[in-house]
Amino acid sequence: MAALVAGTPWMRIRVIPEFASPFIFRRHFRRNFSVRASIDSDAPVRVRFAPSPTGNLHVGGARTALFNYLFARSKGGKFVLRIEDTDLERSTRESEEAVLRDLAWLGLDWDEGPGVGGDYGPYRQSERNSMYKQYAEKLLESGHVYRCFCSNEELEKMKEIAELKKLPPVYSGKWATAADGEVEEELAKGTPYTYRFRVPKEGSLKINDLIRGEVSWKLDTVGDFVIMRSNGQPVYNFCVTVDDATMAISHVIRAEEHLPNTLRQALIYKALGFPMPSFAHVSLILAPDRSKLSKRHGATSVGQYRDMGYLPQAMVNYLALLGWGDGTENEFFTIDQLVEKFSIGRVNKSGAVFDSTKLRWMNGQHLRAIPFEELSQLIGERWKSTGLLTESEGPFVDDAVQLLKDGIDLVTDSGTALSNLLSYPVHATLTSPEGRPIVEDKLSEVSAHLLAAYDSGELFGALEEGPAGWQKWVKGFGKTLKRKGKSLFMPLRVLLTGKLHGPDMGSSVILIYKAGNHGIVSPQAGFVTLKERFEILRQLDWEALNQDHPALESAATISN
Repeated sequence: MAALVAGTPWMRIRVIPEFASPFIFRRHFRRNFSVRASIDSDAPVRVRFAPSPTGNLHVGGARTALFNYLFARSKGGKFVLRIEDTDLERSTRESEEAVLRDLAWLGLDWDEGPGVGGDYGPYRQSERNSMYKQYAEKLLESGHVYRCFCSNEELEKMKEIAELKKLPPVYSGKWATAADGEVEEELAKGTPYTYRFRVPKEGSLKINDLIRGEVSWKLDTVGDFVIMRSNGQPVYNFCVTVDDATMAISHVIRAEEHLPNTLRQALIYKALGFPMPSFAHVSLILAPDRSKLSKRHGATSVGQYRDMGYLPQAMVNYLALLGWGDGTENEFFTIDQLVEKFSIGRVNKSGAVFDSTKLRWMNGQHLRAIPFEELSQLIGERWKSTGLLTESEGPFVDDAVQLLKDGIDLVTDSGTALSNLLSYPVHATLTSPEGRPIVEDKLSEVSAHLLAAYDSGELFGALEEGPAGWQKWVKGFGKTLKRKGKSLFMPLRVLLTGKLHGPDMGSSVILIYKAGNHGIVSPQAGFVTLKERFEILRQLDWEALNQDHPALESAATISN
């Protein structure tokens, strides 16, 4: 079995027996590779998030970045951002900028990387090609890799033969034992070649994953693999290993889909004499149907949720709970609380389902936790920018935010909330099945008394006095009609707001009254003032409304 190498700053692996010398190694002698990794708890923590700039930042990638960030901050370590842009055809600077913008929006500031710099740069793989070539040559000289001159046609033939024999599609090793003369002959002809890594034919690799526990692979399941393409471009597994090692990354926290890559990377670590980091493979984020979350399930990128009005603190809170918890029932965390509570040992290895309904609820919790002055400014600016109000601040905006905030989960919801308050769908309500019982409860009599209170100036006088004046008026109005509780307030709500449900009725009516007096509502907002509402009530045909339901629908159509 493998043993620990003490006194090293990072995890090291030891192989039994050691690799043979380059000359013996080239002759394909028996090679046994069995390792077990461990970590030095005193090692300086350095983690990295390494996105490919080929599209938007997916919520899964954002969750991986967050776990790296939380782990680094909780351990007093460094969070490194590295751009893996070796896919020259798909990588774009626009995508890179979008990823950086999304990370910054989430508040995941990096200690080293693009725009920040650091001692281990450059931080874009496309700017590190000379380093990859240097280490590839080192492996060639040591005999750990060899030149492979196989054509694409030959490689396809090998795959076909393997499929017929029902074997894994591994490289046959044709050029692994080629004589020097054969190699020189192909070089002289200018035949294109790749660099292939020599994989031990026996043994296994074992790692102690910080999330999944012991994970092992048999080495005979992978053939000699390419680390440098014939065009001189390095392959992903080689780049990642060289980057992580030369950047002194102590912990690699990444998605579970990268778990199979660990085998090839560990072989490269050992061949180059690099200490191997500790690995933690995070489960995938799943859709409600437990398939991998994708675009067909709706919004999946951080930018989409930002544009939909979600708060960064809510996204961070929700993403943290996808596979992690602090062991309590608490689900509301600020970023500082997450740093304090986070432990990689509490990350669950099973898949986490992305629930957009819960994310929306959580956003509402964070929205209402914002200091009121900031919340009022945020929503007021939204109301003005969308053309509902002519001003973004002031007493009316503050009162409206205070009244409506409990029904707003997203800033983008605020427009609908205010529009509902300002609208007066009384005909639709009265002709609805839910409104029928209220109409039948002598609603016409309540309406007549309410119109009288309006005509006398009594109601508006009470509203001018604010909440105290409203409460005093309602109490007296109820005594006059010999009504109280639901039999009083439900008819009043329908007649004054045009709706069966909504925020506090008294506050709503006072706000509607103020809106009509202050001229703060834009003409295109569809606002129906209290004066206009009473004129609508005055013209209602109560006889038609008290007829059967079909007649009610006709009355609604005529009224509208």
